[in-house]
Amino acid sequence: MKKTTAAITAVGGYVPDFVLSNKVLETMVDTNDEWITTRTGIKERRILKEENAGTSYMAIRAAEDLLKKRGIDASEIDFVLVATATPDMPVASTAAYVASEIGAVNAFAYDLQAACSSFLYGMSTAASYIESGRYKKVLVIGADKMSSIIDYTDRTTCIIFGDGAGAVLFEPNEEGLGLQDEYLRSDGIGRQFLKIDAGGSILPASEETVKNKQHYVFQDGKSVFKFAVSNMADVSALIMERNNLTKDDVQWLAPHQANKRIIDATANRMGLEAEKVLINIDRYGNTTSATLPLLLYDFEKQLKKGDNIIFAAFGGGFTWGAIYLKWAYNS
Repeated sequence: MKKTTAAITAVGGYVPDFVLSNKVLETMVDTNDEWITTRTGIKERRILKEENAGTSYMAIRAAEDLLKKRGIDASEIDFVLVATATPDMPVASTAAYVASEIGAVNAFAYDLQAACSSFLYGMSTAASYIESGRYKKVLVIGADKMSSIIDYTDRTTCIIFGDGAGAVLFEPNEEGLGLQDEYLRSDGIGRQFLKIDAGGSILPASEETVKNKQHYVFQDGKSVFKFAVSNMADVSALIMERNNLTKDDVQWLAPHQANKRIIDATANRMGLEAEKVLINIDRYGNTTSATLPLLLYDFEKQLKKGDNIIFAAFGGGFTWGAIYLKWAYNS
Protein backbone atom coordinates (compact mmCIF):
# COMPACT_ATOMS: atom_id res chain seq x y z
CA MET A 1 0.00 0.00 0.00
CA LYS A 2 1.33 3.39 -1.04
CA LYS A 3 2.01 5.96 1.66
CA THR A 4 -0.34 8.93 1.55
CA THR A 5 1.47 12.25 1.54
CA ALA A 6 0.08 15.77 1.94
CA ALA A 7 0.47 17.93 -1.16
CA ILE A 8 -0.32 21.57 -1.89
CA THR A 9 -2.95 21.57 -4.65
CA ALA A 10 -3.92 25.25 -4.82
CA VAL A 11 -2.68 28.70 -3.82
CA GLY A 12 -4.43 32.02 -3.20
CA GLY A 13 -3.37 35.45 -2.05
CA TYR A 14 -4.36 38.99 -1.20
CA VAL A 15 -2.41 42.20 -0.57
CA PRO A 16 -4.00 45.57 0.22
CA ASP A 17 -4.02 48.31 -2.42
CA PHE A 18 -2.25 50.98 -0.37
CA VAL A 19 1.50 51.09 -1.02
CA LEU A 20 3.80 52.53 1.67
CA SER A 21 7.06 53.24 -0.12
CA ASN A 22 10.46 54.06 1.35
CA LYS A 23 10.06 57.58 -0.07
CA VAL A 24 6.90 58.07 1.99
CA LEU A 25 8.61 56.67 5.10
CA GLU A 26 11.34 59.30 4.63
CA THR A 27 8.67 61.90 5.44
CA MET A 28 7.56 60.03 8.59
CA VAL A 29 10.78 59.00 10.35
CA ASP A 30 14.50 59.75 10.16
CA THR A 31 15.49 57.29 7.42
CA ASN A 32 16.07 57.14 3.67
CA ASP A 33 15.46 54.81 0.75
CA GLU A 34 19.11 53.84 0.32
CA TRP A 35 19.54 52.96 4.00
CA ILE A 36 16.40 50.79 4.07
CA THR A 37 17.18 49.07 0.76
CA THR A 38 20.81 48.19 1.57
CA ARG A 39 20.00 46.86 5.06
CA THR A 40 16.71 45.04 4.39
CA GLY A 41 16.09 44.78 0.63
CA ILE A 42 12.65 46.40 1.11
CA LYS A 43 11.38 49.08 -1.29
CA GLU A 44 7.70 49.15 -0.33
CA ARG A 45 5.07 47.40 1.74
CA ARG A 46 1.25 47.15 1.59
CA ILE A 47 -0.95 48.58 4.35
CA LEU A 48 -4.59 47.66 5.00
CA LYS A 49 -6.53 50.95 5.21
CA GLU A 50 -10.14 49.70 5.01
CA GLU A 51 -12.24 50.80 7.98
CA ASN A 52 -12.91 48.21 10.71
CA ALA A 53 -10.93 45.62 8.73
CA GLY A 54 -8.57 43.24 10.50
CA THR A 55 -6.53 40.17 9.62
CA SER A 56 -9.69 38.20 8.76
CA TYR A 57 -10.52 40.67 5.96
CA MET A 58 -7.34 39.65 4.10
CA ALA A 59 -7.56 35.96 5.08
CA ILE A 60 -11.08 35.71 3.65
CA ARG A 61 -9.99 37.25 0.34
CA ALA A 62 -6.97 34.97 0.03
CA ALA A 63 -9.16 31.93 0.75
CA GLU A 64 -11.82 33.01 -1.76
CA ASP A 65 -9.12 33.50 -4.40
CA LEU A 66 -7.87 29.94 -3.76
CA LEU A 67 -11.35 28.37 -3.88
CA LYS A 68 -12.12 30.09 -7.16
CA LYS A 69 -8.84 28.93 -8.73
CA ARG A 70 -9.25 25.34 -7.45
CA GLY A 71 -12.89 25.26 -8.55
CA ILE A 72 -14.21 23.79 -5.33
CA ASP A 73 -16.94 24.78 -2.90
CA ALA A 74 -15.97 25.90 0.61
CA SER A 75 -18.30 23.24 2.04
CA GLU A 76 -15.73 20.61 0.94
CA ILE A 77 -13.09 21.98 3.33
CA ASP A 78 -12.55 19.86 6.46
CA PHE A 79 -10.31 22.16 8.50
CA VAL A 80 -9.31 25.84 8.33
CA LEU A 81 -6.09 26.89 10.05
CA VAL A 82 -5.22 30.58 10.25
CA ALA A 83 -1.56 31.22 11.02
CA THR A 84 -1.31 34.72 12.47
CA ALA A 85 0.42 36.90 15.04
CA THR A 86 -2.32 39.55 14.72
CA PRO A 87 -5.71 37.89 15.27
CA ASP A 88 -8.78 40.11 14.92
CA MET A 89 -9.24 40.03 18.69
CA PRO A 90 -8.20 37.97 21.74
CA VAL A 91 -10.19 34.86 22.71
CA ALA A 92 -12.51 34.66 19.66
CA SER A 93 -10.73 32.57 17.02
CA THR A 94 -10.05 34.43 13.78
CA ALA A 95 -10.03 31.10 11.91
CA ALA A 96 -13.57 30.24 13.09
CA TYR A 97 -14.83 33.57 11.75
CA VAL A 98 -12.95 33.15 8.44
CA ALA A 99 -14.34 29.62 7.98
CA SER A 100 -17.90 30.85 8.51
CA GLU A 101 -17.48 33.85 6.21
CA ILE A 102 -16.16 31.76 3.30
CA GLY A 103 -18.91 29.16 3.76
CA ALA A 104 -16.75 26.32 5.12
CA VAL A 105 -19.79 24.98 6.99
CA ASN A 106 -18.35 21.47 7.46
CA ALA A 107 -14.96 22.58 8.76
CA PHE A 108 -13.53 23.08 12.22
CA ALA A 109 -11.05 25.92 12.60
CA TYR A 110 -8.42 27.38 14.88
CA ASP A 111 -5.54 29.87 14.95
CA LEU A 112 -1.85 29.03 15.19
CA GLN A 113 0.59 31.60 16.60
CA ALA A 114 4.35 31.12 16.26
CA ALA A 115 5.24 34.63 15.03
CA CYS A 116 7.04 34.51 11.66
CA SER A 117 7.17 30.68 11.77
CA SER A 118 3.38 30.38 12.08
CA PHE A 119 2.74 29.36 8.48
CA LEU A 120 5.65 26.89 8.42
CA TYR A 121 4.30 25.21 11.58
CA GLY A 122 0.83 25.33 10.00
CA MET A 123 2.11 23.39 6.99
CA SER A 124 3.35 20.68 9.34
CA THR A 125 0.02 20.59 11.20
CA ALA A 126 -1.98 20.37 7.97
CA ALA A 127 0.21 17.58 6.60
CA SER A 128 -0.22 15.56 9.79
CA TYR A 129 -4.02 15.81 9.56
CA ILE A 130 -3.97 14.72 5.91
CA GLU A 131 -1.52 11.84 6.51
CA SER A 132 -3.70 10.57 9.37
CA GLY A 133 -6.41 9.83 6.79
CA ARG A 134 -9.09 11.61 8.81
CA TYR A 135 -9.28 14.73 6.63
CA LYS A 136 -9.06 15.29 2.86
CA LYS A 137 -8.97 19.05 2.42
CA VAL A 138 -7.10 21.34 4.80
CA LEU A 139 -6.96 25.08 4.15
CA VAL A 140 -3.95 26.87 5.66
CA ILE A 141 -4.00 30.66 5.60
CA GLY A 142 -1.11 32.87 6.66
CA ALA A 143 -2.32 36.41 7.34
CA ASP A 144 -1.15 39.39 9.33
CA LYS A 145 -2.12 43.03 9.72
CA MET A 146 1.25 44.07 11.09
CA SER A 147 0.38 47.76 10.71
CA SER A 148 -1.97 47.31 13.69
CA ILE A 149 0.95 46.63 16.06
CA ILE A 150 3.65 48.88 14.59
CA ASP A 151 4.67 52.27 15.95
CA TYR A 152 5.15 54.49 12.89
CA THR A 153 7.46 56.79 14.85
CA ASP A 154 9.87 53.89 15.52
CA ARG A 155 12.21 53.62 12.55
CA THR A 156 13.65 50.28 13.71
CA THR A 157 10.35 48.46 13.08
CA CYS A 158 8.12 50.59 10.81
CA ILE A 159 10.45 50.13 7.82
CA ILE A 160 10.25 46.32 8.01
CA PHE A 161 6.64 45.19 8.26
CA GLY A 162 3.64 45.10 5.93
CA ASP A 163 0.16 43.58 5.66
CA GLY A 164 -0.98 40.65 3.53
CA ALA A 165 -2.42 37.14 3.33
CA GLY A 166 -1.74 33.94 1.45
CA ALA A 167 -3.51 30.58 1.43
CA VAL A 168 -2.73 27.00 0.39
CA LEU A 169 -4.86 23.87 0.17
CA PHE A 170 -3.42 20.55 1.33
CA GLU A 171 -4.89 17.32 -0.09
CA PRO A 172 -3.85 13.63 -0.04
CA ASN A 173 -1.35 12.51 -2.71
CA GLU A 174 -0.48 8.97 -3.79
CA GLU A 175 2.41 9.90 -6.12
CA GLY A 176 4.93 10.64 -3.39
CA LEU A 177 4.58 14.41 -3.88
CA GLY A 178 3.95 17.00 -1.16
CA LEU A 179 5.59 17.31 2.26
CA GLN A 180 8.62 15.01 2.54
CA ASP A 181 10.39 16.10 5.71
CA GLU A 182 10.47 18.81 8.36
CA TYR A 183 12.77 20.09 11.07
CA LEU A 184 11.08 22.49 13.50
CA ARG A 185 12.69 24.16 16.52
CA SER A 186 12.02 26.70 19.27
CA ASP A 187 13.90 28.38 22.11
CA GLY A 188 12.29 30.58 24.77
CA ILE A 189 15.46 32.65 25.08
CA GLY A 190 14.09 34.75 22.24
CA ARG A 191 11.21 36.14 24.26
CA GLN A 192 13.20 39.17 25.41
CA PHE A 193 14.37 40.17 21.92
CA LEU A 194 11.11 40.29 19.93
CA LYS A 195 7.79 40.93 21.68
CA ILE A 196 4.85 43.15 22.58
CA ASP A 197 5.11 43.92 26.29
CA ALA A 198 1.50 44.71 27.11
CA GLY A 199 -1.95 43.36 26.33
CA GLY A 200 -1.30 39.81 27.50
CA SER A 201 -1.90 38.12 30.85
CA ILE A 202 1.38 39.36 32.41
CA LEU A 203 0.74 43.03 31.71
CA PRO A 204 -2.93 43.67 30.85
CA ALA A 205 -3.87 46.84 28.99
CA SER A 206 -4.10 49.99 31.08
CA GLU A 207 -3.94 53.74 30.57
CA GLU A 208 -0.27 53.54 31.52
CA THR A 209 0.63 50.78 29.02
CA VAL A 210 -1.02 52.74 26.21
CA LYS A 211 0.82 55.94 27.20
CA ASN A 212 4.11 54.03 27.29
CA LYS A 213 3.51 52.60 23.80
CA GLN A 214 3.80 49.05 25.18
CA HIS A 215 1.25 47.63 22.71
CA TYR A 216 3.63 47.96 19.75
CA VAL A 217 6.26 45.50 18.55
CA PHE A 218 9.64 45.80 20.23
CA GLN A 219 12.59 44.26 18.42
CA ASP A 220 16.25 44.06 19.40
CA GLY A 221 17.31 44.02 15.77
CA LYS A 222 20.94 42.98 16.21
CA SER A 223 20.17 40.00 18.42
CA VAL A 224 17.28 38.79 16.25
CA PHE A 225 19.41 39.16 13.10
CA LYS A 226 22.26 37.14 14.63
CA PHE A 227 19.99 34.27 15.73
CA ALA A 228 18.04 34.30 12.45
CA VAL A 229 21.08 34.20 10.18
CA SER A 230 22.65 31.19 11.88
CA ASN A 231 19.50 29.18 12.68
CA MET A 232 17.62 29.60 9.39
CA ALA A 233 20.75 28.65 7.44
CA ASP A 234 21.49 25.70 9.76
CA VAL A 235 18.07 24.04 9.43
CA SER A 236 17.98 24.57 5.66
CA ALA A 237 21.37 22.89 5.25
CA LEU A 238 20.39 20.14 7.69
CA ILE A 239 17.19 19.20 5.86
CA MET A 240 19.13 18.96 2.58
CA GLU A 241 21.75 16.74 4.20
CA ARG A 242 19.14 14.54 5.89
CA ASN A 243 17.42 13.89 2.55
CA ASN A 244 20.63 13.51 0.54
CA LEU A 245 19.84 16.59 -1.53
CA THR A 246 22.62 18.45 -3.36
CA LYS A 247 22.23 22.04 -4.52
CA ASP A 248 21.40 20.67 -7.98
CA ASP A 249 18.51 18.63 -6.53
CA VAL A 250 16.84 21.73 -5.05
CA GLN A 251 14.83 23.77 -7.54
CA TRP A 252 13.67 26.50 -5.15
CA LEU A 253 14.29 28.03 -1.75
CA ALA A 254 11.14 29.67 -0.30
CA PRO A 255 12.55 31.66 2.63
CA HIS A 256 10.73 33.83 5.15
CA GLN A 257 10.97 37.41 3.91
CA ALA A 258 12.38 39.22 6.95
CA ASN A 259 15.60 40.64 5.57
CA LYS A 260 17.42 40.20 2.26
CA ARG A 261 20.72 39.60 4.06
CA ILE A 262 19.24 36.70 6.06
CA ILE A 263 17.82 35.23 2.84
CA ASP A 264 21.21 35.55 1.10
CA ALA A 265 23.03 33.90 4.02
CA THR A 266 20.60 30.95 3.93
CA ALA A 267 20.95 30.51 0.16
CA ASN A 268 24.76 30.71 0.40
CA ARG A 269 24.83 28.06 3.12
CA MET A 270 22.76 25.79 0.86
CA GLY A 271 25.01 26.57 -2.11
CA LEU A 272 22.07 27.84 -4.18
CA GLU A 273 22.29 30.30 -7.06
CA ALA A 274 20.32 33.55 -6.71
CA GLU A 275 17.85 32.53 -9.45
CA LYS A 276 16.66 29.61 -7.30
CA VAL A 277 15.63 31.90 -4.44
CA LEU A 278 12.04 33.16 -4.32
CA ILE A 279 11.98 36.81 -3.24
CA ASN A 280 9.25 39.45 -2.97
CA ILE A 281 10.45 41.31 0.14
CA ASP A 282 11.16 44.33 -2.05
CA ARG A 283 7.41 44.72 -2.72
CA TYR A 284 5.75 43.54 0.51
CA GLY A 285 8.30 43.81 3.32
CA ASN A 286 7.88 41.31 6.16
CA THR A 287 4.24 40.19 6.28
CA THR A 288 5.05 37.74 9.13
CA SER A 289 2.72 34.72 8.71
CA ALA A 290 1.93 35.63 5.08
CA THR A 291 5.47 35.63 3.63
CA LEU A 292 5.68 31.97 2.58
CA PRO A 293 2.22 31.61 0.99
CA LEU A 294 2.64 34.97 -0.77
CA LEU A 295 5.84 33.63 -2.34
CA LEU A 296 3.87 30.67 -3.72
CA TYR A 297 1.11 33.04 -4.85
CA ASP A 298 3.58 35.27 -6.73
CA PHE A 299 5.72 32.50 -8.25
CA GLU A 300 3.09 29.76 -8.75
CA LYS A 301 3.41 29.82 -12.55
CA GLN A 302 7.15 29.06 -12.33
CA LEU A 303 6.72 26.01 -10.11
CA LYS A 304 6.67 22.65 -11.89
CA LYS A 305 5.32 19.27 -10.80
CA GLY A 306 8.06 17.38 -8.95
CA ASP A 307 10.11 20.49 -8.08
CA ASN A 308 11.96 20.19 -4.77
CA ILE A 309 11.27 23.24 -2.59
CA ILE A 310 12.89 24.05 0.75
CA PHE A 311 10.80 26.32 2.98
CA ALA A 312 12.62 28.08 5.82
CA ALA A 313 11.49 30.52 8.49
CA PHE A 314 12.59 32.20 11.70
CA GLY A 315 10.37 34.10 14.11
CA GLY A 316 9.78 35.47 17.59
CA GLY A 317 9.88 33.13 20.53
CA PHE A 318 12.29 32.12 19.07
CA THR A 319 10.70 29.73 16.57
CA TRP A 320 12.30 28.42 13.39
CA GLY A 321 12.52 25.50 11.02
CA ALA A 322 12.65 24.10 7.51
CA ILE A 323 10.33 21.94 5.41
CA TYR A 324 11.16 19.91 2.31
CA LEU A 325 8.22 19.68 -0.09
CA LYS A 326 7.76 18.28 -3.60
CA TRP A 327 5.48 20.48 -5.72
CA ALA A 328 2.42 18.58 -6.94
CA TYR A 329 1.11 20.35 -10.05
CA ASN A 330 1.87 22.50 -13.10
CA SER A 331 0.02 25.78 -12.97
